[in-house]
Amino acid sequence: MQSKKVVIITGSGRGIGAETAKLFATNGYRVCINYRSNDISAEALKEEILEGGSPCISVKADVSIGSDVTRLFEVVELELGRITALVNNAGILKTQCRLDEMSEERFSEILRVNIMSCFLCSKEAVKRMSTKHGGLGGVIVNVSSGASKSGSPSEYIDYAASKGAIDTLTRGLALEVAAEGIRVNAVRPGLIYTEMHASGGENNRVDRLKTRIPMQRGGQPKEVAEAILWLASEKSSFVTGSFIDPAGGL
Repeated sequence: MQSKKVVIITGSGRGIGAETAKLFATNGYRVCINYRSNDISAEALKEEILEGGSPCISVKADVSIGSDVTRLFEVVELELGRITALVNNAGILKTQCRLDEMSEERFSEILRVNIMSCFLCSKEAVKRMSTKHGGLGGVIVNVSSGASKSGSPSEYIDYAASKGAIDTLTRGLALEVAAEGIRVNAVRPGLIYTEMHASGGENNRVDRLKTRIPMQRGGQPKEVAEAILWLASEKSSFVTGSFIDPAGGL
């Protein structure tokens, strides 16, 4: 594999994605920050990484749309070089409610954004990384969720279902490309202090539920980022089709 390490981190303008971008940058990666709408947050993160001496670009793209994904990868290859790692972190959730209160439009949007983004970006990465296509290999790390196991009843069944699909995609793709120089793994974070909980209508959700966690506390985005970095590094060179659960024992 080439010595120059290049990573695309989708949905990395905030939260786990932003912490992952900073951690990869300090570990020798050229970083592409991908985001959908928040220009201010993405540009601030890019400037922070550049000031630290690491090459970094930001690319605004909706990764649930195929043409945007193709453009994203083309820009990265032109400005940073051949991609060696992809972190599929982009995802959304909606306000807490029961399944019988969810609209068809909501359920469809959650699946489209959360699953299609992972599928489209993984497809583009495989086309560039796979030795079958003349690539030099690489790593894909998907950001799933502990919700894929709990089901998130009365809160986010749609979100949980989308993350369950990502778990299955992770396992299937890992086996499909294992002999082509690509490793595919996932992290399934539990209750982590991120801005995403505000999208569900409950800013203090982690504090409300932390007594259910065996470690009796919520997690920090950097603790998830560390697991992602390990899966992307050569330290996990014999690991594929596997999951790490940064969830405090849940």
